[in-house]
Amino acid sequence: QVQLVESGGGLVQAGGSLRLSCAASGSVFRINVMGWYRQAPGKQRELVASITRGGSTHYADSAKGRFTISRDNARNTAYLRMNSLKPEDTAVYYCAALVFGAHEYDYWGQGTQVTVSS
Repeated sequence: QVQLVESGGGLVQAGGSLRLSCAASGSVFRINVMGWYRQAPGKQRELVASITRGGSTHYADSAKGRFTISRDNARNTAYLRMNSLKPEDTAVYYCAALVFGAHEYDYWGQGTQVTVSS
């Protein structure tokens, strides 16, 4: 089993920045990809960014140029640095882990709220 705990959400003005953290515990050696998803009210959950154990990254178009995902394998922690935040970035942000051999994210954090005021 893998446990994920997010932190770092909050209220920020448009144009501001936040850094989200996701601490993994348990069978962390099984984790291949760590991802950040978000879900805004009335909308489907969407992938924001992901990073493999080797450091390869993927970003949604909405995140490119503004968000940076990183990962510290020694600390079993993933980060999402969000700059130039917009009101439309307001959502609950979830950390997720995809383990080796799996095709879907198997483990999810509880989510952290990000609210961007205009």
